[in-house]
Amino acid sequence: MFREMLRQKQQLSPDECIRILKEEPRGVLSVLGDDGYPYGMPLNHYYCEADGKLYFHSGKAGHKLDALERHDKASFCVCDQGFRREGDWALYIKSVIVFGRVAFIEDRETIFRIAAELSRKFTSDEDYIRREIDRSGPVTRMFALTPEHMTGKLVHEA
Repeated sequence: MFREMLRQKQQLSPDECIRILKEEPRGVLSVLGDDGYPYGMPLNHYYCEADGKLYFHSGKAGHKLDALERHDKASFCVCDQGFRREGDWALYIKSVIVFGRVAFIEDRETIFRIAAELSRKFTSDEDYIRREIDRSGPVTRMFALTPEHMTGKLVHEA
């Protein structure tokens, strides 16, 4: 069902893909939007090692949610910051693409727990996290992307 990577020498290991998903703060979620047009949007994410899912938060309404309610398949692409080898002007960038299906999280306790984990990617201030969850939690929608296929690649921009 999913294509094999053509440039196998550039393929990242599954462990390296997971490292990137855990460490990088954001990526682009792509869904099937209105009238069949692709709709991609940058989002923060949390990768949970315990269940292997990617978690996202959202408001209660909008294009993204409408698209996901109509069609649960999505892809999520994350790129690292890249690096340069000495004497080279072009970046080497590692990217990961995850294909999977999205499910909405309805349990409020789970939403608050995942929101806290997601927040910890950006701050260690637990008081701030608690205040933000108390303020925004009741109007937050949470969903999980369960991976069905994942590939990673090292690309030289030159």
